[in-house]
Amino acid sequence: MRPMRLDMAGFTVFRDDTTVDFTDADFFALIGPTGSGKSTVLDAICFALYGTVPRWGGTRGLANALAPSATEARVRLVFESGGARYVATRVVRRDGRGNVKTANAGLQLMPAGFDVTKLDTGLSPDDLGEVVAGTPAEMEQAVLDAVGLPYEQFTSCVVLPQGQFADFLHAKPATRQQILVNLLGLGVYEDVQKRATARATAAEAKLEAVDQLLAGLADVDDAALAEADSRVERMTVLAAEVSAAMPELAAARLTAREASAALAALDDELAVLAAVRAPDGVAEVARAVSAARADAEAATSAVSLAEEREEKLRGELTGAGDESALRLLLRAYDDRDRLTDEAGTVRAAVAAADAEHATAVAALAAARADAERAEAELEAAFRAHEEAKATDLAVSLRAHLHAGAPCPVCEQPVPAVPAVPVDSAVAAATAAGKAARAATKAAQALVQERDAAARDLERVLVQARARQEQLDARLAELAGQLAGAAEPAVLRRELAEHARLRRALDEAASAVRAGREAARRARGVVDAAEERLRAAWRGFDTTRDGLGRFGPPGTDRDDVAAAWATLTGWAADEAQRRRTDRDVRAGAVAEAEAVAAEVQRRIAGIFAAADVPVGDDPVHAATVAVERAEADRRRLRERREQAGTLREQRAGHEREAQVARALAGHLRANNFERWLLAEALDLLVDGASGILRELSGGQYELVHDKGEFFVVDHHDAGLRRGVRTLSGGETFQASLALALALSEQLAGMSTTAASLESIVLDEGFGTLDAATLDTVAATLENLAARGDRMVGVVTHVSALAERIPVRFEVRKDARSARIERTGR
Repeated sequence: MRPMRLDMAGFTVFRDDTTVDFTDADFFALIGPTGSGKSTVLDAICFALYGTVPRWGGTRGLANALAPSATEARVRLVFESGGARYVATRVVRRDGRGNVKTANAGLQLMPAGFDVTKLDTGLSPDDLGEVVAGTPAEMEQAVLDAVGLPYEQFTSCVVLPQGQFADFLHAKPATRQQILVNLLGLGVYEDVQKRATARATAAEAKLEAVDQLLAGLADVDDAALAEADSRVERMTVLAAEVSAAMPELAAARLTAREASAALAALDDELAVLAAVRAPDGVAEVARAVSAARADAEAATSAVSLAEEREEKLRGELTGAGDESALRLLLRAYDDRDRLTDEAGTVRAAVAAADAEHATAVAALAAARADAERAEAELEAAFRAHEEAKATDLAVSLRAHLHAGAPCPVCEQPVPAVPAVPVDSAVAAATAAGKAARAATKAAQALVQERDAAARDLERVLVQARARQEQLDARLAELAGQLAGAAEPAVLRRELAEHARLRRALDEAASAVRAGREAARRARGVVDAAEERLRAAWRGFDTTRDGLGRFGPPGTDRDDVAAAWATLTGWAADEAQRRRTDRDVRAGAVAEAEAVAAEVQRRIAGIFAAADVPVGDDPVHAATVAVERAEADRRRLRERREQAGTLREQRAGHEREAQVARALAGHLRANNFERWLLAEALDLLVDGASGILRELSGGQYELVHDKGEFFVVDHHDAGLRRGVRTLSGGETFQASLALALALSEQLAGMSTTAASLESIVLDEGFGTLDAATLDTVAATLENLAARGDRMVGVVTHVSALAERIPVRFEVRKDARSARIERTGR
């Protein structure tokens, strides 16, 4: 298997679409920092082919295929194997419940010369070639046929992942032997041996089956054929005798059937007549109707009496006067007394509100007078303040005046300069003005307060007077309403009489309803009794109609019990008359059946003499006996012919079984496959031992004994020890030697599709010292230089990567890993 192109999207660290083109990369390296996704490229190759990856631990790790937060992962691998080119595709998806499943898997055989670059032009899957597998279940066998290796051996010989590099070195002999069988195609000899054994077994089974058939045909001699001819003749005579006796038997049976039918008809008539019986309680039905009707009439009379009493009470209640008017008059008396008391309270409130309002008006007038005096005093204080300021201004000019000099204001000579006062009058005027302003504000505030109080009292007075007017008007109205009315005590007595009459009326109405309900029930009882009477007549009519063929007597429709008595008496007489005729008819039936039985015994004797069962139909039984005798003779002749044919077949099966068994024995006896495996293992160990000597500087050689691997340590006096005792670096050298030997020595020996056209190493180069690393690199270069297979290396060791011509550098950022090709 040789990879050509790998496409990934949403696969582990490769979230974005990523393509790796291996077309001309015969010797390449996957390089990049640890964790960047180098090994994921090998994972994608394994996943595309086998649906799993060594690091995942089987199909249960399928969710590992999805990139973080991705819902779909797609991997497509184009590869060559055995000269054919294939494309393998796998798609996994996460559903709405978080489950990850394979959504698509397929393998297609691409047309010859198909250009893989056309995959970038959006070709549909139908354009990629013949579909070899279309489901995950079909993929397993299809990949095995195409690659020639199952998954475990693919990861031991072609793509060697981290941690499994030494699997072939440490494998058990049986596992290692199976790998070599697959690689060399030695299973074909085992298949030949198995097919030869199966063919011999099948031929022997056929031979045994033929012998069993021949054993069952031992009775087909001449004597058996003569006996078959004689039986055909006897059965023919039997059929003729039965045919002659059958008309007599048919006539006797017809006579017996007619007699039996006449007897059965008479028995049916007896059964019908015997079943005529009057129903239980038919005499009480008419009496129940009469009693129910009397009860209904009594209930109707009771209803009439109750209705008359109800009507009388209703008239008395109507004559007692209007109850509503009486109640209105009583309510008017109550309203008058209540409103009279309220009117007195309102008049007192009006008088009090009037007095308070007068007091408030007087206080308001006084406050307004005080406010006017305060405003006058404020005006006087303002004028005094202005005069004091003028005086102070004049005094300020005196300091610049001189007697006899002109005045700067009036420009008149100043005869004498007045003396300057000690104190200024402005301060006293200002203080007096402030006091007057405060008194004015206080007086105005008092006026506003008393004005508001006066208005509130005026509103209260207006409302009280309005309520007094309403009460006076209502009292006048009530006085007019009660003019000429009876006293309250009289009104209450009349209302009590109304209540008594209404209670009596309610009781009478209840009695009427109860009487009507009783009358309705009585009518129901009448209806039920009459329906039972009608049912009794219907039953009688049904029974009488059923006897119409016998001519039943007429009936009186007034008394159902008498009608039933007449009918049952007539039926008893008719039944007695028919019982007399029955004995005669029964004798005729017995006589006819005896004649038919005698004829039937004679026919049975004919069958008994021929040793043939008679059955229900003698004619049919005779015909069947003839047909069976002829069929037995025919079958006997066919079996004689079959025995001859089987003897010829037996000779052919015996020869085929001997040849196939001899071939299977030769292959098993010569141990041909074991010899080929031993030769292949010798070649493998010789090639690996030479590579290991070169890698280890001549220290180690590789040998095998009974399928187990050992190393010979020339630095320790040729000590031979098991490969599991090697150190990590030594194990790597031995494993690499085996892997290279598998690729170099055994690829040319394979006889089937399993061909090691590539090898990719993903293991431990960082553990090697410089000298060993140089030897490994040179070995890989020599292997790649031969040009017959691809060699790939996954490493982060720069010294090794620099010696490899084609490098795929893997980088990873926060979103996705990317691959860039460098070198040639």
